[in-house]
Order: sequence, then C-alpha cells, then structure tokens
Amino acid sequence: MTRLPRAGISRRHLIATTAGAAAAGLMLPRRALAADPVKVAGVYTVPVEQQWVSRIHKAAETAVAAGTAQYVYTENTANTDYPRVMREYAEQGYRLIVGEIFGVEEEAREVVDEYPDVAFLLGSSFPADQAHPNLAVFDNYIQDASYLSGIIAGAMTKGNIGMVGGFPIPEVNRLMNAFMAGAREMNPDIRFQVSFIGSWFDPPKAKETAFAMIDGGADLLYAERFGVSDAAKERGVLAIGNVIDTQADYPDTVVASALWHFEPTLDAALANVAAGTFKADNYGVYSHMKSGGCSLAPLGTFEGKVPEAAMTLVGEREAAIRDGSFTVAIDDGEPKSS
Repeated sequence: MTRLPRAGISRRHLIATTAGAAAAGLMLPRRALAADPVKVAGVYTVPVEQQWVSRIHKAAETAVAAGTAQYVYTENTANTDYPRVMREYAEQGYRLIVGEIFGVEEEAREVVDEYPDVAFLLGSSFPADQAHPNLAVFDNYIQDASYLSGIIAGAMTKGNIGMVGGFPIPEVNRLMNAFMAGAREMNPDIRFQVSFIGSWFDPPKAKETAFAMIDGGADLLYAERFGVSDAAKERGVLAIGNVIDTQADYPDTVVASALWHFEPTLDAALANVAAGTFKADNYGVYSHMKSGGCSLAPLGTFEGKVPEAAMTLVGEREAAIRDGSFTVAIDDGEPKSS
C-alpha cells in the first residue's frame, strides 16, 4: 500500500501492482483486456473502519487481491468537499468511483454528468435515473439477515429492546423495521425504544443513548452504530450487531449480527466496467441474501444459548428466503418507539 498525501484530504491509499501508474482515461464502451485491473477510487465521508464503509473497503481490497482492481480511497471527506474529490479522481483517470452520497445527492449528480466516461457506483437513497446513465446506485438491502437476527433477539429479551440508529433514512429504517418484525415473531408484545443520534460515527453519543435505554428497561440493544455494544457490555445486557461481526470484541454481549457482503455488488460493477456495459441501474439487489449479499453471523460464543424454537424458525425462514418462498418486507418508513 502506498500512501498519497494531499492537503485537505485525510488519507488516500493506492493498492496496485504498479503503484502510482497514471493510466489514460478509458471510455465506458471500450472493453478492457481480461488481465487489466479496473482503476477504482473510493470516496468516503467516514473512516474506513466504520461499519458500513468498511464493507465497501473490504470488498475493494478483495478485488485487488484477485487482480480485478487497482484501488485508492479518501476517507473522512466532508460533504462540502465530496464533489471536489470526485472530480479529482475522475480527472486522474479512475474508471470506477465508489462511495456514499446520502448527504450530497444533488451535487454528486452534477459531477457525474460532467464525466460521462467514468462509471459511478454510489450509495444513495434514490433510485437509478436514466438521466444519469453512468450512475448506478446501491444500498445495504440486508433486511433478510436483519429479520433473522430479530428472531434471535425476540427469543433472548424479556420484552424491552433498545435500538440506536444514525439517521432515519431508508437504508437504516428498513433494517430496523425488519429486525423488529423478526423480534415480534417470537413475542408480539415486545416494547421497542428507538432513537437516532444524528451522526454516522459518534460512538460516545451512541453509547450515552444506549445507556438511557438501559435505564428505561432495555435488556437487549440493537447496535446499528458503534458505541452501543460498549454500553451493553458495561451494563451487562445483550446486543445484536449490524453489518459487521463484532462478537470477537464482545464475546459475552453480542449474540448475533446481520452481515453485509459488498463483494457481489462490487464484482458486478467491475465486470460491467471491464465489459463496457456499465449503466444506470439498481445494484441494491446484490445485497439480498439469495445473491450472497448478506448473511447471519455464526452464533459463536452463544451457540446453544439461544432457545431451540428460535433457531428452528431461523433455519426455516432462511431456507425460504433463499428459495424465494418467503420475502422479508422492505419497509423504509421511520421506525417508532412502542
């Protein structure tokens, strides 16, 4: 990994077989040689250690190891700087730019239109739009795994669950709603405490919010944000993880986690860029369980501690999700406390 420092940008890494190679801009319709890795740039508003972005980062590093991508990234990019960083990478000849534009939707599309020969794969709350033919959107549609984790939560709580989220936007809401639906499968009378901290990365604030929920009677927490599991550990209550598996850090606290696997999404985009077939499309479907985009983490230290009835239902529903006979509802409405 070669670090490319730049004033005003927190960090940029280059992972490539020929570090710092400056390739000429490649037109989307042009087919690359199979051996040629696609030049990919990631633009992230938070550290790459953050749950959601870490999945994109991990998938990009996997693609580098497979020889299908070169990869640089910028993290901690303020929304006000986001368009500028996008332009810089486009000007430098990167063929695929990946990131999340939830806080800069309109401005990002202006940049996309300025570089029609660059492919953009961006996390967004809005659908793909043919008016921007080189912009494909995605989101973590891992409601399948979230629902299954909810079944486990419903079996492990006495009836009061605290849920701490970042912002009440569709990509967060749908996971919370699926989790709540799963929990109600085991106990329809569960009480939920729901709160949003107004940040994607503020572990201290998430922790304090979780403490308040425990004080309000919660005996299990849904850790949509970092900091929640710390509160659970300190107060001796259980937690359910989201997007990544943190049980190794909280072996007596995190019962299960809904995992997001970004590899199917990125692999599809890389293949389309290389083939010259990249277009405006919804890549969210690659996050579904039947596409390999999400899964339920192993129980690990909680193996044998979850009631058998819950695990039987989890197995039945997972099989039905995978074969298409059961569909977890996608509910993007803001979840409410009950």
